[in-house]
Amino acid sequence: MSFSLRRDLITKPIYAWAHKALPPMSDTEREALEAGDVWWDADLFTGNPDWPKLLANAPATLTAEETAFLSGPVEQLCSMIDDWKVNWEWRDLPPEVWDFIKRNKFFGMIIPKEFGGLGFSPYAHSEVVRKISSRSVAAAVTVMVPNSLGPGELLMRFGTKEQQQKWLPGLADGREIPCFGLTSPEAGSDAASMIDTGVICKGTFNGKETLGLRLNWHKRYITLGPVATLLGLAFKAHDPDHLIGSEEDLGITVALIPTNLPGVTIGHRHLPAMQVFQNGPNWGKDVFIPMDHIIGGQERIGQGWKMLMSALAAGRGISLPSQSAAGAAYCARVTGAYARIREQFHVPIGKFEGIEERLARIAGTAYQVDAARRLTCAALNQGKHPAVISGIMKLHATERLRIVVDDAMDVHGGKAVIDGPQNYMGGLYRSVPVAITVEGANILTRNLIVFGQGATRAHPYLLDEINAIGNPDQTQGLADFDKYFWKHAGHAVVNFFRAWGRSWTGGMFASAPEAGAATGYYRQLSRYSTSFALCADMALLTLGGALKRREMLSARFGDILSELYLLSAALKRWEDEGRQDADFAALQWVMADGIRTMENRLAEVLANMPNRFVATILKFIVQPLGANPLGPSDDVVHRCSQLILVPSAARDRLTAGLYHIDDDGPLGRLERAFLAVVANEPVEKKMHAAHLRDPDEALKQGVITADEAAKLKSAHEAVGKVIEVDDFAPEVLSPIYKKRADSKQAPDRAAS
Repeated sequence: MSFSLRRDLITKPIYAWAHKALPPMSDTEREALEAGDVWWDADLFTGNPDWPKLLANAPATLTAEETAFLSGPVEQLCSMIDDWKVNWEWRDLPPEVWDFIKRNKFFGMIIPKEFGGLGFSPYAHSEVVRKISSRSVAAAVTVMVPNSLGPGELLMRFGTKEQQQKWLPGLADGREIPCFGLTSPEAGSDAASMIDTGVICKGTFNGKETLGLRLNWHKRYITLGPVATLLGLAFKAHDPDHLIGSEEDLGITVALIPTNLPGVTIGHRHLPAMQVFQNGPNWGKDVFIPMDHIIGGQERIGQGWKMLMSALAAGRGISLPSQSAAGAAYCARVTGAYARIREQFHVPIGKFEGIEERLARIAGTAYQVDAARRLTCAALNQGKHPAVISGIMKLHATERLRIVVDDAMDVHGGKAVIDGPQNYMGGLYRSVPVAITVEGANILTRNLIVFGQGATRAHPYLLDEINAIGNPDQTQGLADFDKYFWKHAGHAVVNFFRAWGRSWTGGMFASAPEAGAATGYYRQLSRYSTSFALCADMALLTLGGALKRREMLSARFGDILSELYLLSAALKRWEDEGRQDADFAALQWVMADGIRTMENRLAEVLANMPNRFVATILKFIVQPLGANPLGPSDDVVHRCSQLILVPSAARDRLTAGLYHIDDDGPLGRLERAFLAVVANEPVEKKMHAAHLRDPDEALKQGVITADEAAKLKSAHEAVGKVIEVDDFAPEVLSPIYKKRADSKQAPDRAAS
């Protein structure tokens, strides 16, 4: 390679410094970083998002077949479920529901038709999970797990043709119930710590001696594990006798284990936060499988972690975000209705500003989470596997669900606290910690994954620089590093001046499409994208590999990146739905709340960057007047809360796709009371003007008609039924009281 002044005199010392500064990367870290691909997150990391490109993405849609499935089998499944009995009496879905799920191929939604599955799109999968979630968490989890990370997904992506033909038809039609065993007592988020093993050896399988693995494991928290017939298992493979090569420790591997094999123990159940979906531990003692049970065959030994991370890059963006979107929309529908019909001090509680604040947050969050779900599904429908975005979705959809459910519980008060068949909030409230914990605990995801993976994958140059530094051919590594480092430097300089200009002008001249009333919001996101990109580059430059250990700093950067994505999704939704004026209050709330978060996180980043000289310059550039964390105005809060306080097309758009029951259950009674109260509002106003509250007295004085009095009484009765709560005889709740009752009855029976 010829002499280059820049490369040999300037880049070479930087390259040597970077070699020392970059911390060593484990195989599991590298495989996690390389899993999936990038999408809109890469645009956000440039500091200058291409808005026309985002808006050109077609929204996710359903085929006629998918629509028919939602209005047919999904609707029927929801109608079969009594969630109180499922959770408190049966502790499981009843047999007829299990049979219906299998018969209608709910477990095979993602499996191609050629293998007997439904071959649905990611968006259809999401819509099915969303609707079922609005009826029963247990049923939704039962349906979503086989279609997420598990044997089906792994077989489709990595299995051999023979494996696909053997296993996928049974998974599609419910003959096989799948689960996936990853978590063990020793290894939760740190899967590399697992001690579950598979030793390559010869053994007997189906009466024939063959080469295979002898497995020993203990897994826990495995959904569908207690009833599974086919277990996908992650373990560390070892070859101590060198039967397939020179290496002994071969790495994490995934295989299919029929649960009827000798040595497999399943059946025991966990009870996760009183949620009764099937979940439990399983064990394997000297379980022998042939090599063709390794997913992908023998050549895939040691590639398990990469396979899992690649599959998770898609699945994590569907299941839990869909469940969270359903929960947020459900809370919006029921809490708005309850706040309208419930009165205190002779005023609907929804008119109190403190309640309006909660209702606005519920409505705005429901709008935002579902917008992000739809945008993510659009990417997945295009064949993308956006790993960083999936992490953002899992983290923020479930965290925002937690906030929304807490708000809904507060507004409902005792109605939501007292459990019983009439409580339509308790089950959702108890399920939230489960969603927070699974598929990557949220604390880990926020502090290590979103920005840690995002900075590497979504940054336009960083991954290329890291690969150049890690190149064992240092001559070529230096050449590549020289190429990408100076591109990176030029990119940072451009962002420096761009951030300066956009921040000092309030984003007035930032790039934005013509989007009517929302145009200014695009400019603001362009501004914050530039500030984020500049500050991230400066943190990477000044901290190097140490940034990996500055988890709180990384989390704040991750929050900004997440807000940029979520706010982009909200703008895209407003555009896709035809710029509905009635929905603009929800968009205003979402944007104001997100901008407040970004302002605060930028201020926190700048206050905590170790290099104070750089932090001072950055503060001068991106926040010259300090943070401006105002959030939604009182007017926006009021108008946003009204979206769910009155029946309207806007309310229906916000809660579309949920299961709306019209029977005499608690939700049906709530909806009917809500409509009756709103319909009778003019009558109430006439009585209020006459200083009357009793319909009979108002009728007697001629203030209202007999028909109006009858309708008003009917509405009051409907409200009374809604605000009722359950009570139980002591012996129903406790065997202690049942024994006492029985002992009191025994003398009476003897006397008789």
